[in-house]
Amino acid sequence: MKKLNLFVLALLALVAAAPAAFAQEAASGGQSSGALTYMALGCVVGLGLAAYGGGIGMGNAISGALSAMARNPGIYQRLFPSMLIGLAMIESLVIYTLVVVLLLLYANPIH
Repeated sequence: MKKLNLFVLALLALVAAAPAAFAQEAASGGQSSGALTYMALGCVVGLGLAAYGGGIGMGNAISGALSAMARNPGIYQRLFPSMLIGLAMIESLVIYTLVVVLLLLYANPIH
């Protein structure tokens, strides 16, 4: 229930901030500084959400692997490499998000 409340609160904050982003007048460069500021804020929030999701996913993966190894210690040799590959794939998603954020920020620098 708390997750639903947090999601609804975040959605309401996004809906409340959207009109201000679209109401900005265009600057001489074609994009307003307000829109670029909101883009930078969106990049930071998006990267934070990606890191949060990656951390939750990694925690669940490690928890499941440790539970399996606690029940059956002989499975360690087969489970550990698979767990490391899964963790690397989860972390790569966060790194891809970082690359996209950096591309967006360097393509549209805030003056």
